[in-house]
Amino acid sequence: MSIITLTTDYGLKDHFVGALKGKIISEYSEVQIIDISHEIDPFNIAEASYIISAAYSSFPKGTVHIIGVDMESNKENQHIVMQWNDHYFIAADNGILSMLSQKILPQKIVVITIHDRLLTGSADLDVFVKVACHLARGGLMNIIGREINTLKQVTSFQAIAAEDGNSLKGNVIYIDHFGNLVTNITKEYFIQIAKGRPYEIELKTKNIKTILPNYSAIATSEKYPIKSYEGEKLAIFNEAGFLEIAVFRSNPSTVGSASSLLGLNHKSIITILFR
Repeated sequence: MSIITLTTDYGLKDHFVGALKGKIISEYSEVQIIDISHEIDPFNIAEASYIISAAYSSFPKGTVHIIGVDMESNKENQHIVMQWNDHYFIAADNGILSMLSQKILPQKIVVITIHDRLLTGSADLDVFVKVACHLARGGLMNIIGREINTLKQVTSFQAIAAEDGNSLKGNVIYIDHFGNLVTNITKEYFIQIAKGRPYEIELKTKNIKTILPNYSAIATSEKYPIKSYEGEKLAIFNEAGFLEIAVFRSNPSTVGSASSLLGLNHKSIITILFR
């Protein structure tokens, strides 16, 4: 069965998500629709890119992913489809897809050119639905667009190493349900810059000197139960391969989280020092 996933900043209060699904089913009743997230912060392309990059590989190859964040077509943002790692991504060319595909070249990119084939008054969403259903049926990309070779690049949220190689700076790009802070520093880039050297992650409180393999690795002593480590800060590379700063077993609604306890928010700078 063909699959179309949805990642948007629509939220769940309004009718938008339901209407989107209704349009897809009306166009292609046999397709399976999967929600990835509808709680992206409004117009937050860095967060949207992280969420889709963390989720897409869990789906079968050939899956079509609609990304409805900052999707309005205008003089700066064209509608595009990218075939990448044998998946299809439909989005505005606002930087989301360039952030997703930083290390792997797309197989194909087309600018969507079917807008004039739709009924007068059709919305941007109708374009995405028509294209997604076409691809989900096995249709060719060339039929719905003109091939291009480049994507709009966004550099403001890319981790950058200092010229001397002794530090690495990134940003918090996502805060999850537990208040954990996901940065744009990838494990691959960290290893490349670190070259096996000791390091410290700078924080307003005590620095973190070890990136753990998982959350429970914070329990370093056999003398104390795991519960005694609750509330301690830690760093890991999460399943998506990004550096994450967390508070062990945090609860944002009761005892606080990495975001609230460490005073870090979206876009906060994270610096790693090497010795």
